[in-house]
Amino acid sequence: MDVLKVAAKSNPNSVAGALAGVIREQGMAEMQAIGAGAINQAIKAIAIARGFVAPSGIDLVCVPAFVDVEIGGEERTAIKLIVSPRSYSRGGSGRSELPRPETPAKDQSAKRDGTATD
Repeated sequence: MDVLKVAAKSNPNSVAGALAGVIREQGMAEMQAIGAGAINQAIKAIAIARGFVAPSGIDLVCVPAFVDVEIGGEERTAIKLIVSPRSYSRGGSGRSELPRPETPAKDQSAKRDGTATD
């Protein structure tokens, strides 16, 4: 799998286009970013890419992780973002489904004991 490397100066629209292309071709993508500015651009690109692939019925999610990379002989810690289509449970698994983005969840406030109030 190709790794999309994002810098603080990366154009999020360009990264989003590349991300959407990789998702369509390979089914998932990996992004790497080092530093707050680069991570910000990567997250914006994911948000934009969601809009690009939504008409195809694809909803994207990302899973962040740390990864050590070597740059110029120096070890650095990067954020790795695995981006893939969301998979919904088909029932029987005991897991509850999350609402799709186009269907806003009912706003409920939670008490300290975890129960919801109306």
